Amino acid sequence: MLYRENGQFKTDYTSDQQIFPILQDRIAIGLLLGIAFIVVPLLADEYLLRAIFIPFLILALAALGLNVLVGYCGQISLGAGAFMAVGAYAAYNFYARIDGMPMLAAVLLGGLFATLVGVVFGIPSLRIKGLYLAVATLAAQFFVDWAFLRINWFTNNSPSGSVSVAGLNVFGIPIVSPVQKYLFCLAFVSLFALLVKNLVRGHIGREWMAIRDMDVAAAVIGIRPVYAKLTAFAVSSFIIGVAGALWAFVYLGSWEPAAFNINRSFDLLFMIIIGGLGSVMGSFFGAAFIVMLPIVLDQLLPALGSAVGIPIDTATVSHIVFMIFGALIVFFLIVEPHGLARLWSVGKEKLRLWPFPH
Repeated sequence: MLYRENGQFKTDYTSDQQIFPILQDRIAIGLLLGIAFIVVPLLADEYLLRAIFIPFLILALAALGLNVLVGYCGQISLGAGAFMAVGAYAAYNFYARIDGMPMLAAVLLGGLFATLVGVVFGIPSLRIKGLYLAVATLAAQFFVDWAFLRINWFTNNSPSGSVSVAGLNVFGIPIVSPVQKYLFCLAFVSLFALLVKNLVRGHIGREWMAIRDMDVAAAVIGIRPVYAKLTAFAVSSFIIGVAGALWAFVYLGSWEPAAFNINRSFDLLFMIIIGGLGSVMGSFFGAAFIVMLPIVLDQLLPALGSAVGIPIDTATVSHIVFMIFGALIVFFLIVEPHGLARLWSVGKEKLRLWPFPH
C-alpha cells in the first residue's frame, strides 16, 4: 500500500518525463544517496571501504560502460579489460610525464584515449556482428595485453613492468585515506550513472536500442548504423577507460598488465548478464553480486566444510566460485535474460498492485 501513485498527477512535460516519476522512487534514491555519501563514510571501517565499497563502485562504473555497448546497442564485446588497461596506462603516462598534471585531468584523458582505441576496434562492427564481433573485440584484448607487456615506453621504461602512482590529490585535496578514495569514486559513479540514464532516454539511446533490436529496420527508418554503433563504442570505451584509470590509481596504486587481462573482461560481462542487460540498475546489481559472492563464499564454505567434517581450502573455494558464476549465467540466460534488474522491476510492479490481483 505504500508504493502507489494515487494523487500523483502529471501536469506538465517536465514532471511526466523525469527520471523517477514516482514520488516513492525519488525518496528512495535520495535516501540511498544520503546513506552512500554520509552514513557509509562515517560508519564503515577500512576493510569494508578497501575490500568491498571501492572495488564495487569502480567495477559498477566499468559494467555501466559495457552495458551501454552490449545491453543498449547489442554489440557484443569481450575487450572491456583492454579498454580499462588503455585508460589506466594513458592516465599514468599523462600523470607521470607531464609536470603538474592534475589527477582528475589525467583520469579523463585516459578515458579519452580509451575512446579512440574503442572506436578503432569498433569499426569492424559496421560490417560484422554477433560472434564475429566478439572475436574482433577479443583481438583488442590480446593486442593491448601484448603492447603493454612488450613496449617499455608505456610503463615509463620500468624494468619490472610494474608502475605505481602516489601523492594523489584533486584541487589540492589529498586522496589518500580509504574514505577520501571512496567519496572520489562515488562522485564519479553518480555523475556517470546520471549521464548514461539521460543518454539512453534521449534520441541517441533510442537509436542504440533500435540497432540492437533490428539494425536493418533501423536503417530503413532513417537511423544511421555507422553513427549509432560508433557512438556506442565511444561512450562505452570512455566510461570503461575512466573506470580503468580509477581501478589503477585509486584501488591498486601499483599494477602491471596482468591486472587487466581477459579475466577482467569476462568478469564485466558476467556482471551485466547477471545484473541485467540494458539496465543502469543492473550494472550495480551485477557488480555487487560479483564483488560480494567470493567474499561470502570464502567465509561460508570453509565453515560449512568444517561443520560436516570436510576441509575446504582456498583453491577449492575459488573453483566453486567459477562454477557458481557459470551456473548463474546459464540460469539467467534461460529463465530471466534481463537479470536481477528485471526481478527488481517485477517486484516493484507487484508492489504497485498489492494487495489487489490486477
